[in-house]
Amino acid sequence: MRFPLDTDILPKRVRLLLRTDGYEAKEARAAYRMMKEGDVVMELGAGIGFMSTLIASKTRAAEVHCFEANPRLIPYIEAVHAANGVTNAHIHHALLGDKPGRRTFYQRSSILDSSLAPLPEDDETVEKVQVPVRGAAKAMADIRPSVLVCDIEGAEVDLLPQLDLSGLRAVLIELHPQWVGKEGVAQVFEAMRRAGLVFFPRWSQGKVAVFRSDW
Repeated sequence: MRFPLDTDILPKRVRLLLRTDGYEAKEARAAYRMMKEGDVVMELGAGIGFMSTLIASKTRAAEVHCFEANPRLIPYIEAVHAANGVTNAHIHHALLGDKPGRRTFYQRSSILDSSLAPLPEDDETVEKVQVPVRGAAKAMADIRPSVLVCDIEGAEVDLLPQLDLSGLRAVLIELHPQWVGKEGVAQVFEAMRRAGLVFFPRWSQGKVAVFRSDW
């Protein structure tokens, strides 16, 4: 896959991982295995567009809807999709929440450090950007995904219990126990259990967890 050079978005470490197939390698391996013909994928936390490009161009999925909060990443994701000839991935500059609205996003000099949460070390260089929030229930009903891919830096604990996950065939999620603790991880597993999604250890690795209803 091709990634346009932008040193603000792709620091040296990320460029090295991309060149050596080490970037999000666990997620990539799971995605190759779990996607089926015709899958509609909802991705929460699109990052640099790596997973949406991989799923749209390298698997049997029909389309990908990726949600990203960071406004600086939206044009870059579009450029990545264009560079790889991806036409079946759709970018949504928005968060999902219990109701429509707006939330503050803390845009820092490092793309990787930007987040929805303020940090004690934040200073006047941190830009506060208002990001649109879409109602999660309506977004799920409109898109009707069969697969959910989620990497939202710990916010999964707040969001996933709000969602109706019962229509999903599979979920690929990066957990963040270092931030949410064992209680947060337990809440994610409980949300999956309620939706009939069972942890699938064969395709999971470390903090990358796969849940399926079809095994």
